[in-house]
Formats: sequence, C-alpha cells, structure tokens
Amino acid sequence: MLDISLWLIVLAVLVLPFSVRKIEENLELFLFAMGATAATISSMWSGHLIRDALVEPVGISLVVLGVGAAFYYGQTRLDALFARMAAAIPLRWTVGLLIVILGLVSSLITAIIASLVLVEAIHLLRLERKQEVRITVLACFSIGLGAALTPVGEPLSTIVTAKMDESFGYLFRLIGAYIVPGVLILGVLTGLALNPGAAGATLSDLRHERRLRDVILRAVRVFCFVAALILLGAGLTPLVDRYIVKLPAPGLFWINMISAILDNATLAAAEVGPVLSVRQLTGVLLGLLISGGMLIPGNIPNIIAANRLGIGSREWARVGVPVGLVLMLGYFLVWLVSA
Repeated sequence: MLDISLWLIVLAVLVLPFSVRKIEENLELFLFAMGATAATISSMWSGHLIRDALVEPVGISLVVLGVGAAFYYGQTRLDALFARMAAAIPLRWTVGLLIVILGLVSSLITAIIASLVLVEAIHLLRLERKQEVRITVLACFSIGLGAALTPVGEPLSTIVTAKMDESFGYLFRLIGAYIVPGVLILGVLTGLALNPGAAGATLSDLRHERRLRDVILRAVRVFCFVAALILLGAGLTPLVDRYIVKLPAPGLFWINMISAILDNATLAAAEVGPVLSVRQLTGVLLGLLISGGMLIPGNIPNIIAANRLGIGSREWARVGVPVGLVLMLGYFLVWLVSA
C-alpha cells in the first residue's frame, strides 16, 4: 500500500502540472503539498529533514536575490556592455563566448540569473528569429549543464549536494570533467553555425521586468521550490531504495530522458541518495542534465527564456530534441569509456 501511494504521488507530479493550469501557475505550492504528503506517508518527518528544508534553499535564494537586484539596478550598463562587445568582437565570437561564459558562470550566479542575462542579450542581438531560437536553446543547454557544478547554481545541484551530505565543490569534482568540455563545444558549434547576414523577424523580450518586487518574488519562489523538492525527495526515498538503485548505471542514464518533460530537479529529488554508487550517480546526473534541455519544461532556464522571448514548444523541440539526442549519445559513449 505504501508503494502504491507513493507511485500515485509520482504520477500526480508527472501529470497534473501539465494538465491543470492552476497547478502549473502555482507549482511551488503543489510540489510542497506533494512533498509533505509523501514524507508523511513514508514516515520520514524528522528534525533533520525540517532543518534541511529550511536551511538548504537559503544559499541559492540569496544569490538569486542579490544578483537579481544588481542586474535590475545595472541593466542600463549591462545593455551598454553588450553593445560595446558586439561592436568590438565579430558576431560569431560574441555569440560563442556568450554561450560559454553563461554556461560556466551560471554555477555562481545561478541558472535563473544567467537565463535573464541571456534574454537581455538575445534582445540586443537582433538576428533572424530561427537563429535566435537556436542560440537560445543551445545557451540553455549550456546554462543547464554548467549550473550543476555548485550547490548555488540550480535547485538540482542544491538538492543533490544536500542529499549526498557533501561539500561545496563535490559536484565539480564528480562531473566537471564532463560538463566543462560540453559547454565549450556548444559555444564553438553555435558560433560556427551562425549566419549574421540572414534577415527576418526577431525575438523580443515579452516580459521585461520593471519592478524590484519581481526580483524579490523570484527569490521567494526559488526558496519554496527547493524546499518542496527536498521534502519530495525524502518522501520518495522508499521507492528509490526499492526500485531505482537496482537499475544498472546505463539504465539510469537513459531512463532520465524523462527529464525533458519534467524539471530535472524533481527527478533528482526522487532518485539521488547515498545508496547510489559513484557510477550510478554520475549516470543519473548526466542523463538528467543533458535531456533537461530538450523541451521547455525540462529546466528552469528553458522555462524562463521561452516564456519571456515567446518561443513555442514546437520551435524549441525542433532544435532541442535533435541536439539533446546527439549530446545524450555522445556523453553516453564518453561515460562508458571513462567510467
């Protein structure tokens, strides 16, 4: 009965956010309710869990608040910096560097802030729409990969570091050798594929922030989101112990393609735990991080960029799915050889 109840919670988390608009609009509250319910059913409530739910989200939330405020007040200077950069450096290099830099620094400024910088940069590039969509999708792949290198980069990395009870540099040591080359390759390939002379309609920022209240609200929502996923991960621990950890490492890698339709932090909260071997954990993380860029719901940067730039699901999938499949296969082969 316990397993059935927990599987129903998993099904609800997978289905309801995409079928009920109210839940989609209030995802943090829904996940918190599901996490609290799962923790109750599994009898996982403890002082340690409550402490984790209250303390672990603080770091990423403060970074989101601080960098978001700096970005808000310094937006004019940032626009001028982008303009000077575009004037001084060939556009191919500008775009390539943008993808690499955002990917690498996203682990320090958070994936959310990096995606907001990306939106501003796309707004200033004024390229043809298809090219801007391609740049946006590839940049979100880069941000999604790079942000996982520290606990403040994105909810997934915060949750994994907390559940493994490890230090700040743990994820960089674990998967940095896979992630950094991937970010560099994405930047180079995007720059080479660029056609600066193409004409046509461009993307535009549909929700340009004008209020400091939006910056504060975003930090609060991130706190609630991470806290909810910590509860969810604890509540679903029995399923992980009985089913997930029994899969071979290659199976864990490929099964996490489901991350394309569900935020990868949710899956990380359910799958990651100290019982996983290093090889299993690496397979889980690489599968989640790569496939998370394939469709809009798979990652926070995707959701922010697509929403603010008006990129549709089909537009995103035309670029994200083939790129994601190639990356999945390439990473899988490298991982098999190096593991």
